Amino acid sequence: MKIIFLEKVNSTHTYLRDLIKNEGYSYPVCITSKVQTDGVGSRGNSWIGKEGNLFFSFVIKKDALPEDLQLQSASIYFSYILKKVLAQKGSLLWLKWPNDFYIENKKIGGTITTATKDLIFCGIGLNLIEVSKEYGKLDIQIDKNECLKIYFDSLQKQNSWKEVFSQFKVEFQKSRKFKATINNKKISLENAVLFSDGSIEINNTKVFSLR
Repeated sequence: MKIIFLEKVNSTHTYLRDLIKNEGYSYPVCITSKVQTDGVGSRGNSWIGKEGNLFFSFVIKKDALPEDLQLQSASIYFSYILKKVLAQKGSLLWLKWPNDFYIENKKIGGTITTATKDLIFCGIGLNLIEVSKEYGKLDIQIDKNECLKIYFDSLQKQNSWKEVFSQFKVEFQKSRKFKATINNKKISLENAVLFSDGSIEINNTKVFSLR
């Protein structure tokens, strides 16, 4: 994974997509920046990145993903690998379905995943410092560059979806106390049924995590 460090960018996700559009894809690339002024969040929301926080976007080929991973659940897969990396360092961060990072009951970041014919783009934002009373921050101190290296090394090992899901489905119970935005409505996850492909059934509707 080639990592490109920027001082300031509107959105690492947008910057990366424009880079691939203009120059084409030759190898996995990650964009990270000290400051992000107009980050892309779920459902078109913005995620402003203060200096000191972690925000990065990367692109890989779809065929680099585990064979048993359905593309629609890539957000869960990418997010949970990062959760595992941080847990090894002592963090109590957990993943709320489908793509939100939480410390206790406060959101501290999230993941957005988009795809083209052959490529999959993933953007991740994580609060390492306090940004507002509404959001929390990571509960441990990390070296951002070291964290990225360990994360991409972990991704390269291609943990199977089955292995990741077996752990995520246990943690999913925490999500039942919260709501998720589905079809632009906040819906409780209390009675959601989680399937082995990462989707849930709620109000007789099956929903995947791809954002």
